[in-house]
Amino acid sequence: MAIARYPGLVIDCPDPGALARFYGTMLDWKVDVTEDWAHIQAEYGHTISFQRVEGFSAPDWPGQEHPQQMHVDVTVDDLDEGEAAVLALGALKDKHQPGTTFRVFLDPAGHPFCICLP
Repeated sequence: MAIARYPGLVIDCPDPGALARFYGTMLDWKVDVTEDWAHIQAEYGHTISFQRVEGFSAPDWPGQEHPQQMHVDVTVDDLDEGEAAVLALGALKDKHQPGTTFRVFLDPAGHPFCICLP
């Protein structure tokens, strides 16, 4: 028996509202923001939350001086279209691209995430 209906992910960041709006827009999920906390929620219940951390240090991917702190993979039908969309939202394409079926980006707080082919 499962103890939870949907998994959740909490991401440390310097500005919860900005990061929630970034991922909420990318995934077309509802965004709720308070001063130190924000979350996004899909129609079917999945959530990702964002909490303010003073003195936040962005991850240094692929190095481990500052570990990733989380990682999100987003499946897209077309890598070029997906890249254009996340760049328009404010993502940065990472210089380290280790694969051909996915691309690595950094969200506005510096967390790495990938867009991936199915």
